[in-house]
Amino acid sequence: MIEVFYWPTPNGKKVAILLEELGVPYAITPLNIGRGDQFSERFLAVNPNNRMPAILDHAPKAGGDPIAVFESGAILMYLAEKEGRFWPQQDQAAKYEVVEWVVWQMANQGPKFGERGHFSRLGPEAGDQSYARRRFDDEVHRLYGVMNNRLYDRPYLAGQDYTIADIAAFPWTTAWAQQGIDLDEFRHVKRWFEAVSARPAVQRGLAVTAGEPEDPATVTPEEQARRQKILFNQRARPAPDLERVR
Repeated sequence: MIEVFYWPTPNGKKVAILLEELGVPYAITPLNIGRGDQFSERFLAVNPNNRMPAILDHAPKAGGDPIAVFESGAILMYLAEKEGRFWPQQDQAAKYEVVEWVVWQMANQGPKFGERGHFSRLGPEAGDQSYARRRFDDEVHRLYGVMNNRLYDRPYLAGQDYTIADIAAFPWTTAWAQQGIDLDEFRHVKRWFEAVSARPAVQRGLAVTAGEPEDPATVTPEEQARRQKILFNQRARPAPDLERVR
């Protein structure tokens, strides 16, 4: 069984979609990143980078102790390799074509789309954000163009077959309207988006939740202050004292 430390963000949805495509048993462990659950000792033992998602595979293919995997791209590779689907293993060229696009998503699409969202949400109290907004608006537009140019002569990002490259990129495109994108401008992306959207497993993966959403009205001012302190402007956590650990 795969335990998924999850919150319904694009990175979390990648993992849910692949698990639904694979049809393997999994259980959701909600990780409310707005509350700070990612700083719990149990989660830090799974992911020292205190970012969601992460998984614990309680039934590794070779047996033995559970295997922890963090970073959504690494999780997709781990699960696809374990199940032998959505990531070719025998053809080295095809395998690394998929890797290229998974890494592209992790290094480009996800971070740049995320930064655009961050700066677009800032209010006037944060000061003039016009440069940051223009920079990331342009970068998001450029990256849609990268995908469009890739998809003009092939159905999927890594070629003829649907793979974890498509699963990695897709959840970040579902908010194209909020990202200021006219999908009609990128007709090859639009065709790909519609094809992936129509897959039943994708629809099930997108629908995975982490329980009932929190009512903001129930969060006290004291709790808001606590969250503000731990969630924003994070700096390095000190390493454990080995002498005390021993």
